[in-house]
Amino acid sequence: MLNSIIALALRQRVAVLIIAALIAVLGLLALRSTPIDALPDLSDPQIIIRASYDGQTPQQIENQVTLPLSRQLLAIPQTKAIRSYSMLGDAFIHVVFNDGVDYVQARNRINEALNQAAKKLPVGVTTSLGPDASGVSWIYQYALQATKGEYDLSELRAIQDWQLRFELQSIAGVAEVASLGGMVKQYQAVIDPTKQQQLGISLKSIENAIQAGNQEASGSVIELAEAEYAIHSSGYIQSLDDLANLPVALPEKSTTPVLLKEIAQLNYAPEARQGLADLNGEGEVVGGIVIMQAGQNPLEVVSAVKAKLEQIQATLPAGIKIVSTYDRSKLINSSISELANKLWQESLIIALVCLAFLWHFRSALVAIISLPLGILCAFIIMHWQGINANIMSLGGIAIAIGAMVDAAIVMIENLHQHLQRFQREQQRQPSTHEHWQLVYKASIEVGPTVFYCLLIITLSFLPVLLLEAQEGRLFAPLAYTKTYAMAAASGFALTLVPVLMGYLIKGKLTAEEHNPITHRLALAYQPLLNWSLKYPIYLALVALVLLASSLYPLLKTSDELMPSLDEGDLLYMPTTQAGLSVGKARELLIQTDRLIKSLPEVESVFGKAGRAETATDPAPLSMFETSIQLKPKSEWRAGLSLEDLINELDQKVQLPGLTNAWVQPIRTRIDMLATGVRTPLGLKITGPDLAKLDQLGKQTMELLQQLPNTRSVFADQIMSGRFIEITPDRLAAAQFGLSVEDIQRTIRLAMGGEKLAEAIVERERYPISVRYPLYLRDNLERLRELPVLTETGQSVPLQTLAKLEVVAAPAMIKSENAQLTNLVMLNLNNTDYSAYIKQAQLLLAEQLQLPSGYQLNWVGQYQVMERVTNKLKIMLPLIFAIVFLLLWKIFRDLKLSLLVLGSLPFALIGGLWYLWWVDFNFSVATTLGFIALIGVATEFSVIMLLYLEQAWQASSEKNLNTLKSAVLQGALSRLRPKLMTVTVLIAGLLMIMLGTGSGIDLMQRIAAPMLGGMLTAPLLSLFLIPTAYFHLKRRELLGLPWFRANWAISPFGDSNRRPLHAERIE
Repeated sequence: MLNSIIALALRQRVAVLIIAALIAVLGLLALRSTPIDALPDLSDPQIIIRASYDGQTPQQIENQVTLPLSRQLLAIPQTKAIRSYSMLGDAFIHVVFNDGVDYVQARNRINEALNQAAKKLPVGVTTSLGPDASGVSWIYQYALQATKGEYDLSELRAIQDWQLRFELQSIAGVAEVASLGGMVKQYQAVIDPTKQQQLGISLKSIENAIQAGNQEASGSVIELAEAEYAIHSSGYIQSLDDLANLPVALPEKSTTPVLLKEIAQLNYAPEARQGLADLNGEGEVVGGIVIMQAGQNPLEVVSAVKAKLEQIQATLPAGIKIVSTYDRSKLINSSISELANKLWQESLIIALVCLAFLWHFRSALVAIISLPLGILCAFIIMHWQGINANIMSLGGIAIAIGAMVDAAIVMIENLHQHLQRFQREQQRQPSTHEHWQLVYKASIEVGPTVFYCLLIITLSFLPVLLLEAQEGRLFAPLAYTKTYAMAAASGFALTLVPVLMGYLIKGKLTAEEHNPITHRLALAYQPLLNWSLKYPIYLALVALVLLASSLYPLLKTSDELMPSLDEGDLLYMPTTQAGLSVGKARELLIQTDRLIKSLPEVESVFGKAGRAETATDPAPLSMFETSIQLKPKSEWRAGLSLEDLINELDQKVQLPGLTNAWVQPIRTRIDMLATGVRTPLGLKITGPDLAKLDQLGKQTMELLQQLPNTRSVFADQIMSGRFIEITPDRLAAAQFGLSVEDIQRTIRLAMGGEKLAEAIVERERYPISVRYPLYLRDNLERLRELPVLTETGQSVPLQTLAKLEVVAAPAMIKSENAQLTNLVMLNLNNTDYSAYIKQAQLLLAEQLQLPSGYQLNWVGQYQVMERVTNKLKIMLPLIFAIVFLLLWKIFRDLKLSLLVLGSLPFALIGGLWYLWWVDFNFSVATTLGFIALIGVATEFSVIMLLYLEQAWQASSEKNLNTLKSAVLQGALSRLRPKLMTVTVLIAGLLMIMLGTGSGIDLMQRIAAPMLGGMLTAPLLSLFLIPTAYFHLKRRELLGLPWFRANWAISPFGDSNRRPLHAERIE
């Protein structure tokens, strides 16, 4: 059938060219419209819920809000985990789903669950769903900076909240714009308790007066003079004067009301905040975080955001500057342009190799034309399937390019042999009819076998799609695009390549023996092959010694899940003491940012402490996330690597109470959302009691610090929160006519400054609050003396009505699937997680006493590594089974199939040694490189056997002398195409290994085993395969039955193939 496809393509060659042109047009359209990103979206499908309960402690939030919501959400189908964080006033619940969940349906079911749970929640709890975003949706950050000092933080925050945020949120593809830092302005009435007592005005009266004096109303419509007039009453507070002149009471026997300004000082004050930002260690700024909708094109969204910010900058008051602090498009452009350059460079190398070995430019055009068409085919399917152009998808094409042109090279070289033989024998150029017959003959000799070889490379990579979760999402685009590109190359080998050869390879061709490169290499190769045929035992011993030597790099190379991807920027995430005040967090943030900015490689430092105003950021004030934009590496000090820079930063930023962690921005946010851990490795302790979890965390941290590979370790300090607990005395309160509500109103308003109403000023909204002066509430003793006014105007000290004490309580409570947890986060000196965990497990089993009901679970990359290891146990046997079945399809002979399969370990020798030499660990990426190497090595061996069998079948006599001559002739005739394919593969892989751009380090892990294998796989096909074939045929000639071959069916092509004259090719 394959020969018939070749014949049909040659007969309908014009149609083939038209179809190729159509593919080119469709491919270019797909290329232009394919979304571009740096990485695939690795995050688990999840929806974030934010539940707010103002003023409540983490323990109350956990008990009254988080726990009932988590239990309700556990019933939702396809839920993988419910991960929650309870903190002061807020709960953040991450509902993580299994892959393939219907996202819209999942959001609907969560809404249903929230509606059902609402009845169980206290009054005052508000719930909302986070934006339609994923773990890689933080695509752009900026800071608002007052360059002349004329604007304070509240003014900058107002510009961000009421101008920039809504302008940017209107951009297509933007899910949310989160504000960060600065001061949210509020209208505040600072009550004078003395005047309040003198006039006998309670806090309840003030609260009611403010709420009653901030309203609007409608009076329907009336008809006047045949026109309709709507009646409207405006009563919103719009200024401090409106608030100051608000009547709060009317004394007895008086017609003059008491105004708020008579008992309070009215001013603007900052709202209590849970987040702040700094730029370059120069002081606080206001920031904004642009969060992209899931599934959008980040490059387009970032471009639109930057264009909009440029427009807005022109409208801002003089002295206010918008500064970019994180820009995803830099990573996207850097990584994609680096890989795109590699694709062009590899294409150029292919052309130069064809010219160097064939000395015929039009022959090179066959490969040059068919290669981009194969790539465009891959883009057409990518676009149809919805796969982004990213590091992994383009990397799949990059590592496939060398193998994609193998078919063209082998077929071109074979046609050269046929045309030169015709010219040599006939002493003339072939006619048009003869030329196309020669093209057909040359194509069917090698085309079917080459097709099956490319099919082996294609199908052997498909088991990679068995990977699941994060690793599956990372490598699936690579597997898809490599498969699509190789499948296109396989199809073109039978259709387009023969047609292009017929049109382009004509005229006088340089004989192979006249090419100085191939001629000299053949002279060196022939005596070595003669020696191999004469002394097979020695050759086998050399091969076995080399194979045995590979045990050394195999045992010396460590394991890792994934190499760290150099994103071009860094994220500084130190661990600090829990319960930091805003003032101390500000001091530490500015100090660390200033130290980081002092390094010449650092372009900008944007420090963030606490959380931004978004459900996607459940960070306490003690959590720092500092975005470090680095300068291009061309501007770095000579010889400085990223690891050197991180070590220098780590030594420079050494402050008491901080445990440093330097990570990659995108990868860390993905890990945090996937595992709840912001470091690559963590230990999760689960149990029923928070105090015991806190104690176990500290003990675990102390034990793990003893291990030599522990760079830093930090456990959640659960009970580190400091609270002033006020417990009302009901009997004492009743003696003064007060209730618990009256006492708590004083706490809510006089101490806490709870929001009572909202001032609507044109299109802006500001909270209104009342509070007692700071000097009455700035320490514990004064809080004890805080006056509580009765309805009769009597002032009672708070300590008379309630007990005040300082207690230790949880600062943040974490839970998973409604089970309380404590996380121990680790940074290691290396990435051999398996070895480290084995040491840690032994240490903890011996020295950590774990009570009943408590469990230890390793999380982070270790979980993924275990999952990958289990999948590889299925993948590798499946790959070898696929290869064997296709070998059987080619040969229909068990011995030759086993010969190729058994020789594959020898091809892996170079890959193992090279991996050890460049100091790469074993990982999923390197495993994919070895899988790709298996496919290429199989192709090398099969093509060599094709040439050997052709030479042997062409021999008129069947004896040992002619067998040896046939093996020498077949192997030598394979030398030029072998050299061409190996040169193309090595050059292309070298381009990847020598690359330095963002994202190239990930591709280098895949390319390294292939490049090393290219040093041993060619030797396998040039020496071991011919020698083994020679001795198999020798045994057959000698009549030894246990090695007798059975060629019942033609091993190369169809057994029922029609004779050449039956196919008429014009």
